[in-house]
Amino acid sequence: MEQFGPGLAVLLGMLEGLTEYLPISSTGHLILAGHWLGFTGRVAVSVEICIQLGAVLAVVAYERAKIRSLLSHANRERRDLQRHLHLPDSSFIRTIRTSAGAHHHLWFFIGLGAAFLPAALVGLLAHEWIEEHLFSPRTVALSLIIGGVVILIVETWPKPVRCRSLEDIGLSKAVGVGLAQCMALIPGMSRSGSTIVGGLLLGLDRKVATEFSFFLALPTMFAATGYKFVQSYHLFNTQDLLALFIGMVVSFLVAWSVIAAFLSYVKRHTFKVFGYYRVVLGTIILIVV
Repeated sequence: MEQFGPGLAVLLGMLEGLTEYLPISSTGHLILAGHWLGFTGRVAVSVEICIQLGAVLAVVAYERAKIRSLLSHANRERRDLQRHLHLPDSSFIRTIRTSAGAHHHLWFFIGLGAAFLPAALVGLLAHEWIEEHLFSPRTVALSLIIGGVVILIVETWPKPVRCRSLEDIGLSKAVGVGLAQCMALIPGMSRSGSTIVGGLLLGLDRKVATEFSFFLALPTMFAATGYKFVQSYHLFNTQDLLALFIGMVVSFLVAWSVIAAFLSYVKRHTFKVFGYYRVVLGTIILIVV
């Protein structure tokens, strides 16, 4: 069995950074790489989840200006909402409805939190069963094929675009994307693929669906990697922790460059190439396995 060290950490970090934000499943690729290299077991599963933290931090770094702007506007809107709620003649329901239509930045974060909850709750309840029964090349292969076919269908018969900015997503669309994210709990389905396709089906512009997927990765992956690290910390020795840190740094650097390239790509192209890639790779894996 392959031992976890700096060399393997660099390889897995590069693979994670390349695949985390593309709709092709980073976890699926890490599982396939682990089985190919003989890196399996509890430590491998923990590494495959924890190493994603580096790629998540890349979103914070890349979108830092937009995050600051959104938070600043949302904070001002929160104070405005509080003032209206404390007016003597204010109606709570009417004020909230008015706020939803006027305080777009504030409700973007409310929607982001609501979108995070479905997958978080299902993952919390089912993560042990998923890791025990679904972290296998066969599951990844089938998920890649199914997800690829879905992408091709959605891109062949696209829905009308009704949302062209993050601030206009709204609570209902955010929750819809969050429900779609639950599919990503199956290795190989892809968190970014599930959320982007969910966004497209709900009428989000391609770039907006992609950016919302990036932002939704923040609470989702911080929670998943943090929970897994606390749960499996005792499995790592000092050398393992150093290797894991190296892998996170590599995934951070690679993911940062991939984010920029991917956002530029989606402005001019569909996601069909990723659908074809998934179907071909999944079919090859099924034949080999």
